[in-house]
Amino acid sequence: MISEFETNTIYFSEHLQRDKLFKNTHEQLVSVLSELGLTPKYLKGTNDIWARDYMPIQVAKNKLIEYRYDPDYLQGNSKSHNTREIKSYPDIICDLHNFKTKKSQIILDGGNVVKSQNCIILTDKIISENQHHFTAKQLVTELHDIFEVEKVIIIPWDDECIFGHADGMLRFINKDTVLISGFYEQFDNDFRKPILRELEKAKLNFDWLRCSDLEAPDNATYINFLLTKDVLIIPQLERLEDEIAISELSKFFPDYLKNDKIKKVNSKELTKFGGSLNCISWTIVE
Repeated sequence: MISEFETNTIYFSEHLQRDKLFKNTHEQLVSVLSELGLTPKYLKGTNDIWARDYMPIQVAKNKLIEYRYDPDYLQGNSKSHNTREIKSYPDIICDLHNFKTKKSQIILDGGNVVKSQNCIILTDKIISENQHHFTAKQLVTELHDIFEVEKVIIIPWDDECIFGHADGMLRFINKDTVLISGFYEQFDNDFRKPILRELEKAKLNFDWLRCSDLEAPDNATYINFLLTKDVLIIPQLERLEDEIAISELSKFFPDYLKNDKIKKVNSKELTKFGGSLNCISWTIVE
């Protein structure tokens, strides 16, 4: 499995570049990347900005896994900003860019895959979404096989978030350690315990990204940072916790701090639609 620490190329949807709703976010991203001599690429054929969710997952340099991107929140619910009319189709996008993929029948969102070189972590929403095609045991076996990892960790889904994405809850800070949003440290004990139990069973270490004595739900945004081997971009919300998040993440990524690879971008234009910097980026090794 290709970890985020190895990736060297950042893609965004063309919608991020063109949509005036995200003008400031896009300009800031281009600016901070330019400071490091980096230039993003743009995905054609997309219908929304959330590239992480619909683009394939890279297992090896020349191996991309294309899953069935058909989440329940894109089933035409007019009460949501997410409707079938804005659904992006990975097969169309990949054909336009000549990305060769291996297809899987698993229904999945890329935002629900938090990965290291030998481990993936997903919320148990993946089990409910695939219940008509796989038993839980079959699904875990299939995940092991297609992503070529030793460890598949299933954690509880915070159903306050309709997307059910693990990347809004925790991230790897090295191959053996997971950083969890401090919001979940203060969450319902019956919810927190199973998360920690599954990490401990997999012999993973964990720590907390604490940004406040009383963590607000929005503080989970800080865990949705954009990470490649060249840069760590931390979301900002125009609040006091912003600087704390930068300070804390700098401690967890000392090499990035030492090499001036830690940057920040105001993420408020994104968070009002339920996502942040990891959600809008597709990072791979080219």
